[in-house]
Order: sequence, then structure tokens, then C-alpha cells
Amino acid sequence: MQALTYTAPHELEWREAPEPGLDSDRAALVRPVAVATCDLDALIIGGHSPFQPPFPIGHECVAEVVELGDAVGSLAPGQLVSVPFQISCGECAQCRRGRSGNCASVAFMSTYGFGPAVERWGGFLSDRVCVPYAQHMLVPLPSGLAPAALASASDNISDAWRAVGPALAEEPGAEVLVVGGASSGSIGLYAVALARALGAAAVVYVDGDEGRRLTAQALGADALAEMPKRLGPFPITVDSSADPDGLKLALRSTAPDGSCTSTAIYFGEQPALPLLEMYTKGITFRTGRVHAREAIPHVLELAAAGAIEPERITSRVVPWADAAEALTQCDWTKLVIER
Repeated sequence: MQALTYTAPHELEWREAPEPGLDSDRAALVRPVAVATCDLDALIIGGHSPFQPPFPIGHECVAEVVELGDAVGSLAPGQLVSVPFQISCGECAQCRRGRSGNCASVAFMSTYGFGPAVERWGGFLSDRVCVPYAQHMLVPLPSGLAPAALASASDNISDAWRAVGPALAEEPGAEVLVVGGASSGSIGLYAVALARALGAAAVVYVDGDEGRRLTAQALGADALAEMPKRLGPFPITVDSSADPDGLKLALRSTAPDGSCTSTAIYFGEQPALPLLEMYTKGITFRTGRVHAREAIPHVLELAAAGAIEPERITSRVVPWADAAEALTQCDWTKLVIER
């Protein structure tokens, strides 16, 4: 089969790869039909990540079920499913506590499309993918939803949901600050859309990129180009900037007893944070990878209800055959590759 492979900075090529088979009666084979870029992909393709080539790429998708193991009872061939980018069993202590991104049944950081175990699992820009714990991992796509619109539920939309959804459930109607701009910049925009859908009284979005600011405004946010030292205070803040100054802005702008979630990836040591202010205000700060499997159903439910329209953040949709050329241009906020 063919798998799109990252071979060097700004270089991708289709390579022959072994076609996966069912490795247990709990597994499924799926055929990706819509694959979205993650904000991390722009860093990978540009050679700015720690992951060294070559490896198969693509870790956000909606797929069609092709074949099922005998123990998989709730799915059927031909069904469309969202496939989380992290491998998880659903049964270990970590998974039972809602921490599927750190499943104890597989090697640490077992993911599709990047990471230390990528050769084992492959990438979504391929003809077939094995899902080892299909009953747990695969989330059926509600009828009527377009695969291209929800391809990013595998990671980025879910990442944005965890940054605002639980906090707004605890404090309904709270105002939200989102500091955007990390890499290709989709997560911050998804956070804006989700915050508005979940009833935030107001959303302020900060980003130096004019195009993303216009998108944020269309989604219902007040958008600022300049990054001040402080705004608010806001009960809920989100750092999706990957900029130390953006992180500090989010932390300084968090209200007493508020919460700040950073979805951004920071490589290397960072300048000191305003820890004394964080301490005196008693804020909660979260960072780390999203536990995608737990978040995906919330995202799909909102999309099925028409509360969010993720396609409004998509830059463009291209055919499968054009994937390599479109990806290496790195001129997108969210690119979707569709069969």
C-alpha cells in the first residue's frame, strides 16, 4: 500500500509500506477518507520538531471501517468513525480514569503520524490503518456530518474543547481569553468557536496574524493584534500561542481562582513564569497533551447539534493525490486531504 512519508524538511513522498492486518480479535482495519493537518504538522514538515525522518505522517482523520475482529461488536464495515491519534486500550487504570493519552497498555506516546512509536502504528495518510482496540478507540461519526469537517476531531478540535469545555461547565457564562498563533494556528480558533458554542459571555482573541483574527471575529470573538502585558481578568484563559510572551499574557490575565490551559508545545527551557502572581491568585494551570478519546464525543455532539461548524476554520480541502504538494506549502491554518 501507499503511505505518505516525511523524508526531510519540506519534503514528502509516497512510499510503499506493508499493509497492516488484524493483530487481534479486538482490532479493526480502517481506510482514512478525510485527513486533516494538526498544528504540529507544520513544525514537522518544516523540520522544527524533534522527530527525525523518515516516518509516515498524518494523525487526524475520519475513516471508513473496512474489517473487524470477532470481538468488536458495536461497529460495522462501511461505518464512518473518528480515530483518535493516541493508541489506548480503554481498560487499564489510566484509561479508566480518563487518561487515554497515557495508556499503560502500550508504549509511551504511542500515536499515529509522529512520535517514538510511529513505525509501529503508521500514519493516516495511507491506504489502511490498524486500530488495535477498536471497540474502545473508534467513535462513530453522527449521520449527516461531513468527514472533511470533523477530521480534526482526532486531535486539534478535541484539544481546544478540553481547554474551555470543562472550565465553562464549572463556571457557566464566564468570559474567555484565547492567545492564539502557535504554528499554523487552528487550535486557538477552535477554542473561540467552542467557547462561544458553550455559552461564554465574551471571548477575546489575541494573535498577530490578520487572517486568523478575521476568522476569530467571524466566530464571535473580539480580536486584538497587539500582545499587551495583561488583559482581563478572565476566569478562563487559553494559551495556544507557543510564544513565551503569549503564555505570560494568559497567566497574568487569569482571574483569581481561574484556570489557564496551555495547548501549545514549547521546545527547550522557557523564561521564568509569573509564579508569585499565579500563587497569590490561586489559579490552576494545565499543560500537556489532550486525552483525545475522552474529548471526541463532546466535539461530535456539538457538531451534530449545529453548535459548531469546524469547516469555517478549514483553509481548503484538496484531493488525496495532491496531499504532498499541498502539505509542503505550509500556507494553511487547517488543510484537509479527502479521498
